[in-house]
Amino acid sequence: MLGYIWQYFYTSFLRYWLKWVIRLATGKCELQRICSGYEPGATRTTKAEYSLQSSKNKVLRDALQTSKDNLEQCVDQVMKEKSVKPQKDPMFKESLHLCLLQITGYKSLYTSVEDLRKEVFNSEKVEHEAMLLKLWDLLMPAVKLESRVTKQWGDIGFQGDDPKTDFRGMGMLGLINLVFFSENYTEEARQVLSHANHPKLGYSYAIVGINLTEMAYSLLKSGALKPHFYNTILGKPELPQFHQLYCYLAYEFDQFWVSEEPESIMQFNHYREKFHSKVKAQLQDPNVSLTLTVQPKN
Repeated sequence: MLGYIWQYFYTSFLRYWLKWVIRLATGKCELQRICSGYEPGATRTTKAEYSLQSSKNKVLRDALQTSKDNLEQCVDQVMKEKSVKPQKDPMFKESLHLCLLQITGYKSLYTSVEDLRKEVFNSEKVEHEAMLLKLWDLLMPAVKLESRVTKQWGDIGFQGDDPKTDFRGMGMLGLINLVFFSENYTEEARQVLSHANHPKLGYSYAIVGINLTEMAYSLLKSGALKPHFYNTILGKPELPQFHQLYCYLAYEFDQFWVSEEPESIMQFNHYREKFHSKVKAQLQDPNVSLTLTVQPKN
């Protein structure tokens, strides 16, 4: 209760007066101090985001909702509101522009990911079927698929004879992630599949992969991935960067699973949550970058 009262007092009263006093002392507004005081990356962009979000000025709060096409105009409006003169702080405009590009880009990325998640796998769509068959060919190049509906799908970790039923939760996002990993990190994907087919330590490759898509999606939705994307992409994050993040999770989960040596697949939920907690702890580091150390195919 005391913590809540202090937070309310700080955000409603004390923070405003502290900013006012520091501006008198330094001659710079809070956004200027943030942009000049930190290198490009998560710390700077997160602090700029909080500053804009907490502002009593509508122009500053609205800056968080601007579109990419209006970013330059938006930055000019913020500079006007805060009386920032370009000749006195020549780097501010570029720095704030980059922060806003990352902030609004993250929101745009979530929208794109959500659209793919909502897109239902449809067997009547040629492109959907082609992608599913491509997954098989990438993972099992030496084995011919006997038919579209077959028990062979179990060899790459689907539950039934027709994989389409396994994509219900994550839609096309789950399939696209599986294909992206298999296409860009083919050797690593086949290595992970071989671990998944281990007689003792095995797990359902495709089902776990879709589960990890859900993990990546939930981390994105909660905002937990902001430090990762703000550190790794000095600009607007796009769908391929989200798929790259999935590849990191798919590869690292396999390494984690093998190292933990669980007694059976029945303990999957326990180890899944343990891995999830590990990833969330990594994301608390302002310098985090969840990037695969192996090189993708050219």
